[in-house]
Amino acid sequence: MLRPGRCRLSAPRNVLVLCTGNSARSILGEVLLNTLGRGRVKAFSAGSKPAGAVNPGALRLLRREGIDASGLRSKSWSEFAAPGAPPIDIVITVCGSAAGESCPAFPGKAIRAHWGLADPAGVPGGAAAEDVAFARTWTLLRGRVEAFLALPFETLSDAELERELSAIGQMEGAA
Repeated sequence: MLRPGRCRLSAPRNVLVLCTGNSARSILGEVLLNTLGRGRVKAFSAGSKPAGAVNPGALRLLRREGIDASGLRSKSWSEFAAPGAPPIDIVITVCGSAAGESCPAFPGKAIRAHWGLADPAGVPGGAAAEDVAFARTWTLLRGRVEAFLALPFETLSDAELERELSAIGQMEGAA
């Protein structure tokens, strides 16, 4: 029997990665969590003001990494507060703007954490400079995802998991 405040053991944890535009950092977070999570997590991404398309720099990076991006799309976080949406266990913001906004109420009690990273989109210097910025963001985000997945989060209390996720958010490159 699970103690109150304990994670579900039988199902993967549903993680929602948020950023304002849901075109770059949050998309990369969704991909990394789903790819590296190996069934322990099911990740989604969304934005408060979705851009409507995945950033071309993110798509170039995913192609270089050999990851199929065909199912990815920029979407509103309201999709995850609607009836029939998957229950969200963990909400991770990856940009300062989204972290400061009032998120919609998601069904259930989601654990929240902020893993702020600088925006790789639109850096000056053209596509080559943007590709460097996206590669850096990918590396930093991957480190956070790997730290999260190294946790025994299936057996941590919600308070313990929230503390661990907050500490992960302070890793190198925190914005």
